[in-house]
Amino acid sequence: MTATYEDTKEQLLNAILNHVPFDGWSETSFRAAIADCDLDAGLAQAICPRGAVDLALAFHARGDAAMLERLRTEDLSGLKFRDKVAAAVRFRLQAVEDKEAVRRGVTLFALPMHAADGARAVWGTCDLIWDALGDSSEDVNWYTKRATLSGVYSSTLLYWLGDDSPGHQATWEFLDRRIEGVMQFEKLKAQVNSNPLLKPFLAVPNWLAGQVKAPLKAPRDLPGSLSSGK
Repeated sequence: MTATYEDTKEQLLNAILNHVPFDGWSETSFRAAIADCDLDAGLAQAICPRGAVDLALAFHARGDAAMLERLRTEDLSGLKFRDKVAAAVRFRLQAVEDKEAVRRGVTLFALPMHAADGARAVWGTCDLIWDALGDSSEDVNWYTKRATLSGVYSSTLLYWLGDDSPGHQATWEFLDRRIEGVMQFEKLKAQVNSNPLLKPFLAVPNWLAGQVKAPLKAPRDLPGSLSSGK
């Protein structure tokens, strides 16, 4: 049976994970993975034009898929919505099979030439979480929800990388504090918007925010749009 593109990429990803703890998501690791898989270098380069960077993103996507599968199978019906969000972030981190691979990935995506890829990967994770939890917002809230969760997820990830507490309990407590901080901010926003003394000052900002629309879902990476007002 001829191996598919996806199968070969998975093979490369599995192979490179043996080298990432030592050489990072680097060209050295990529070449070692090619050798381990006994692949033609040209074929491997065609599948992963950016080498290890493409495999690092594939590793991130693998974790996203595991998180979504757990969200589909876990019963979260008895949880408050904020606790569902916390559970989703926890599931995403618990989906990681190799913490050192994530640590090396953080180093890779901290580099200026790869920072946009890293930010896009985190945004994509948070978009998947909101979609899985049934978010139906179509206005500026679509963006603010994902931007806020991206901040929570990123800070929790960094805390988790340095956490050696049993069962990462310190990380889950940190996550709860971060989400509580977001909830308090949302309450403050609601109070400001409902204050009759402040409404005249918020009319223009609120109107502008109302013109922003969520991006189309096909393809997923459209930057969004402004309504024409018609």
